Amino acid sequence: MLEYSFSQIKNDRNPLVDIDEDISLRPPFFARSQGLLRKAKNVHVKGQFFYDEPFVTGNFTVTADVEVPSTRSLTPVAMHEEFNFTENYSEIKPTPEQLEDEETIIQVKDDKIDLQTAVEDNLLLNIPSVVLTKDEDENNIYPAGQGWKVVSEADHEKEAKEKVNPAFASLKQLLDKDDKN
Repeated sequence: MLEYSFSQIKNDRNPLVDIDEDISLRPPFFARSQGLLRKAKNVHVKGQFFYDEPFVTGNFTVTADVEVPSTRSLTPVAMHEEFNFTENYSEIKPTPEQLEDEETIIQVKDDKIDLQTAVEDNLLLNIPSVVLTKDEDENNIYPAGQGWKVVSEADHEKEAKEKVNPAFASLKQLLDKDDKN
């Protein structure tokens, strides 16, 4: 577990505390992810902590090979993630003004900065909203079942335009009869 001391970073003579670690994700994380992330390997975090009154700030780059479900078929999709994130840590409860100015401020408890949880949370946040298998992406494949199918928005609009309203079809037949008379 990656934990660092807020006060140690704050009082360190070196202005930057370098982090370069491989991470093993914990079973509770996978339970918490509720199937959004099925597997992860080669998880690595690199970056620095530094003190910038009143915060300890961390800037990190995370790389990982992950397996996530396709958003169409739930088929496992392997992908490589690489992203950056920045978090500010505070010994005291942040003020409303600080929360407006800073993107993320986390109040530390017991002088511990939990980088492990930060990496895990950001892994989830950086999963794309649309994930497709290679076949689904290249061939526009959508799932289907007995009496149902998923269609693209364009196909749905096309079908709606081509679909004949039964009430109008009856009226058209009446008009066609009048034209013949």
